[in-house]
Amino acid sequence: MIYFDSAATSFQKPGSVAAAMWEALASMSSPGRGGYPAAARAADTAFQCRSELAELFGLKNPEQVVFTLNATHALNIAIKSLVPPGGTAVVSGYEHNAVTRPLETLGAKISVAAAPLFDAEGVTEAFCHLITPNTNAVICSHVSNVFGFIQPVEEIAAICRSRGVPFIIDASQSAGILPLKMEALDASFIAMPGHKGLYGPQGTGVLLCGKGVSTRTLLEGGTGSQSIQQIMPDFLPDRLEAGTLNMPGIAGLLAGVRYVRRGGLDKILAHEKHLTQMTLQGLEDLPGVKVYAAPGLRNQTGVLSLTAEGQDVEVIGSALAERGIAVRAGIHCAPYAHRTAGTLDSGTVRISFSDFNTPEEVARLLRALHGNLGRSF
Repeated sequence: MIYFDSAATSFQKPGSVAAAMWEALASMSSPGRGGYPAAARAADTAFQCRSELAELFGLKNPEQVVFTLNATHALNIAIKSLVPPGGTAVVSGYEHNAVTRPLETLGAKISVAAAPLFDAEGVTEAFCHLITPNTNAVICSHVSNVFGFIQPVEEIAAICRSRGVPFIIDASQSAGILPLKMEALDASFIAMPGHKGLYGPQGTGVLLCGKGVSTRTLLEGGTGSQSIQQIMPDFLPDRLEAGTLNMPGIAGLLAGVRYVRRGGLDKILAHEKHLTQMTLQGLEDLPGVKVYAAPGLRNQTGVLSLTAEGQDVEVIGSALAERGIAVRAGIHCAPYAHRTAGTLDSGTVRISFSDFNTPEEVARLLRALHGNLGRSF
């Protein structure tokens, strides 16, 4: 199978990830639940993972790194810590349902800072217009999961700082690909999955917590600390990590983070953008095909969406799957993004790359598309 759906999950992982997970299964129990070697090894691995994540994302204190089930879990903690029922939030026009559904459930008043696709200045202006000192939280995806649009989180963070408004960054599509420094941005929270650009396994996620930010628990239970107390500890990470940690997942995530740090964010991004540019050039002469890309791929990562006149995107995606090529077709859990870009009625076919894809795979994708687009699949 040729896999071009890394915006959903990075299916291809470094070999070290699987090896670390097997080793954890064979040698680790639960951190904080005993002084014997298996528990101590689990505690050490969890701390190493927190420490490497803290270094990668510009945090001095590894205890501000909280392990979650996924980015959705992390975002729910962040949003519900800052936005009360019936509160107010400003979001970008490219948010995922992991942001908008929690806000809808809270009955929040949502203001959408919408701007044309790949228009970073327009996004900044829209946020500047909508953020007020009474806003409970500003939430922005660093990169659109549909279009790969890199949004100006540094500029948005500066507006939030100047107006005293908490800022939540959804780094689901940027963690492991773009530089992101928590303390420099002074964000309240940064949420991310472990299973995408960090090359960890599914079932892992991370919430970076800003200094002094009050956190609301979604789950309560055992932490291995302050066990006689019947309320959750008031310190991180214990406050937000009720229950047994996913140690095989955390061990795999640690291996994935180390792979990213060794390879370098710049190198990984350059590789993905090279494949994106190859794909874009290969689709330029196909009649009736619209590819959503910024000139020179400015403000864009290794993600391309396309539509084909008169053809259903789901049919295109299924036909490629029959040819052994995995892409994503539809709305991608992001109706806000499609509404902003004008593709809500059709959806798109999304092609998303990872560090493991090759030019030869792109050539096979282009042959499949050229052989079928322009006539019905």
